[in-house]
Amino acid sequence: MKKTFLLFFIIFSLLEAKKITVKFASLAPEGTVWNDMLIEMKQEWQTATENKVRIKIYPGGILGDERDMVRNMRIGRLHGAGLTTEGLTELAPDFSAFFLPMVYKNEDDIYKVLNELLPDLEKTIESRGAKLLYIANLGWAYWFTKEIIKRPDDLLDKRIFTWAGNYRYAEIYKRAGYSVVPLAGTEILSSLQTGMVDAITTMPLYALAGQSFGIANNMLDLKWGFLLAGIVIDLNTWNSIPEKYHTRLMEISNNMQKKSMEMNRKAELDAINAMKSYGLKVQTLNQEEIDAWEKRAEEIIPILRGYTIPENLFDRVFEILKN
Repeated sequence: MKKTFLLFFIIFSLLEAKKITVKFASLAPEGTVWNDMLIEMKQEWQTATENKVRIKIYPGGILGDERDMVRNMRIGRLHGAGLTTEGLTELAPDFSAFFLPMVYKNEDDIYKVLNELLPDLEKTIESRGAKLLYIANLGWAYWFTKEIIKRPDDLLDKRIFTWAGNYRYAEIYKRAGYSVVPLAGTEILSSLQTGMVDAITTMPLYALAGQSFGIANNMLDLKWGFLLAGIVIDLNTWNSIPEKYHTRLMEISNNMQKKSMEMNRKAELDAINAMKSYGLKVQTLNQEEIDAWEKRAEEIIPILRGYTIPENLFDRVFEILKN
């Protein structure tokens, strides 16, 4: 009887050893469409690999900010992550080309540049030990503030959240005369509650999910910028998955990309309407006020060239948009 049990235990252990557990993390809180997408990917990957690949998801920034996630991937504590533009620059600095306020006017502009730069971005990510599974536009970023603002000068006496680790971008705001407070993305709500910051730029869905709109309850109806979202996996982990599954897993990732584009558009409108029902005030602008923001963006953008964005990359982006 003991021999039978031991044999069963050995066989079971060998079968379990062949299974791969992939630990994925993201800032997306539970219950959001972004986290739901990761759950859907988890289920489809497990089915496609006959349950040989198991995904464990750590949502809501419980394993730290996006830069922490990338560092944890490098030392093997994590195997993959859902990252926005901020985290993606840690793997491929040229994603900084998308930190251009009010330059991209619509999704066509975004994808025109993204499609042109993508082959080089993917190569850079792979050279740093990761694989890009998919990339798409996550959504537009708007100003959310405690007090009503209408013009860029209204922000001069405010404390603005910027991402910790992105010190060059914080310096740009300082050069333009603004006060910034670099913090981890997981600290946005607490910093608003304590008065450490008064203004943030974020997407409506994230403002809703993170409940920051309850304090910064004025949203400026102005597309200041946007965020990309990508899913990356550690290259060693990817290569440990039997190659016969790779094509199907990439198909699943590509399908997620297509679905996310439509889903994000609807999610933004739904989030704004939901927040308005709980007291969010959306501030609309007249043409003179819009022109003031355009002028301020035009003043900031040249400072970015050669400082946060390499000159050749900066020029290439504007050439693509011009054509």
